[in-house]
Amino acid sequence: MDERLQFVARRLAGEAMAELCREFGISRKTGYKIFDRYQGCGLEGLTDRSRRPYRYANRLPFQVENYILNVKSEHPSWGARKIRERLLRRFSGVPIPAKSTIHAVLDRHGLVERRGRLRRRAQGTALSLGQRPNELWCTDYKGEFLLGNHQYCYPLTVTDHASRFLLACDALPSTQETYAFTVFERLFHEHGLPANIRSDNGVPFSSAHALFHLSRLAVWWLRLGIGIERIRPGRPHQNGRHERMHLTLKKEATKPAAANFLQQQARFDAFLATFNTERPHEALAMQCPADVYRPSRRPYTGLPDLEYPFHDKTIVVTQCGRICLGSKKINLSQVFAGQAVGIKEVHEDIWLVSFMDYDLGYFDLETRVVEPLENPFGPKVLPMS
Repeated sequence: MDERLQFVARRLAGEAMAELCREFGISRKTGYKIFDRYQGCGLEGLTDRSRRPYRYANRLPFQVENYILNVKSEHPSWGARKIRERLLRRFSGVPIPAKSTIHAVLDRHGLVERRGRLRRRAQGTALSLGQRPNELWCTDYKGEFLLGNHQYCYPLTVTDHASRFLLACDALPSTQETYAFTVFERLFHEHGLPANIRSDNGVPFSSAHALFHLSRLAVWWLRLGIGIERIRPGRPHQNGRHERMHLTLKKEATKPAAANFLQQQARFDAFLATFNTERPHEALAMQCPADVYRPSRRPYTGLPDLEYPFHDKTIVVTQCGRICLGSKKINLSQVFAGQAVGIKEVHEDIWLVSFMDYDLGYFDLETRVVEPLENPFGPKVLPMS
């Protein structure tokens, strides 16, 4: 706090923000943030603030959750609506969870009777083996580096896990999903569809603030019947073959960097051809990747239609990530924008929302917020059949 106080005092004395930030080794954004806190809160604004989130999804005080389970045990036929009414009478003056939250608690403890057919859920090991071509593709960005024209280059790479075949090495100006969509659509046209794609948890493969950390790119893969796999954070060895290729790529095609994107892409194209057709690989009995790789038998024909015959309604998610049910708007996630989801009333005023063969969560028309179920798209996803 002493340094922050000195910083604020010198700023109040009239010293320039840019020079102060340079001397204290902070960005101007941080400098203005510190000064704004002081102006708004005084000296208290200079103390460290807790980074603990204000709200934990689906987490209730243990007394409330235990009471919910006890009431359900005492009255097995009661649903979330009746239990919530009992909570209102029992815990006066305490915020009471929504019906959908209570229903999610009951479901988590196996106390909800499923209606209709059982949904297929992703289960199994964290990562598939990928022993044959196109069972598993691996993708990542080879960091970023500065070209001769002072523009940053972000190489997007894709390999086939079994054959080590380098499917793509594209020099891109950023990691925006628009560029990634273009690369993968080209690959799907040229090589067909893989069973799974493995990536890390970064953009655009994952979205930290979206439902289940999905991204629009991951949702598109799921629509095409491609299973998503993510390595655990801090475990790059789980994508070790791909990372090893990156070492070779860095040595042979990025040092020194080319003058511009066109010249750098020409280097990448030459590296891809050599890597696939000329460079023998010890793990392939000194064969080249092109000798082992074969195109996928699953052609890319666009997105199949989605149907939900066992649901009450099929609704297309709006561009702002909402489900519109009559005049009610339920927040879901923008990564599902334009996608059709199925909704089904499983209990009175309790609705289940599903995407493809995955149950996402429950909502009620009072709170209009989806309470997520257990993550079906986590690192233990198996290939979709």
